[in-house]
Amino acid sequence: MAFNFLELFSAFMVLFAVIDIVGSIPIILDLKAKGNVIESGKVCIISFAIFIVFLLLGERFLNIFGVDITSFAIAGSFVLFILAMEMILGIEIFKGNPNTKNSTVVPLAFPLVAGAGSLTTLLSITAEYAMINIVIALILNMVVVYIVLKLTRRIERILGITGIMILRKMFGIILLAIAIKLFMSNIAIGLADLFPGLFR
Repeated sequence: MAFNFLELFSAFMVLFAVIDIVGSIPIILDLKAKGNVIESGKVCIISFAIFIVFLLLGERFLNIFGVDITSFAIAGSFVLFILAMEMILGIEIFKGNPNTKNSTVVPLAFPLVAGAGSLTTLLSITAEYAMINIVIALILNMVVVYIVLKLTRRIERILGITGIMILRKMFGIILLAIAIKLFMSNIAIGLADLFPGLFR
């Protein structure tokens, strides 16, 4: 599959919603207030490296356990659903550790940017989008992460706490819709493989 702008935009939005760097601004501000040094460029490079390694080797790793990409995509849709509910309802299901002093690598690069949810999502969307579109979407998201990390306090002043909350909930709804779409498209493939006679 070749480059496709609509696929690129869709993959970008999925990853943007699940990485949720704007929604992480309060955590970033809290880390800075505690005197933690955050190297924005290094965060993006390390996160991107984690994403690429998982993108290239994740499917082979799954094959060791006899899991195909369709099954993983269905599992990923459940993770996306939970993340979306976190964003919409303002609850915390996935627990992190934002108090560690090594802020550049942990918790920013991992697990805040390249966490379990975003890595699962990344591998899940390979069932939907071409690799070239996913890689470009990743690069664009790392640019966004870099800008947000550099301009955290200014973004908070512009949007305010209410603005950040609204943005978080809006992307939560988008992520919920994407999770449902990912589930429906892959469950159809799975059922077609199990019961080929029913889908002729």
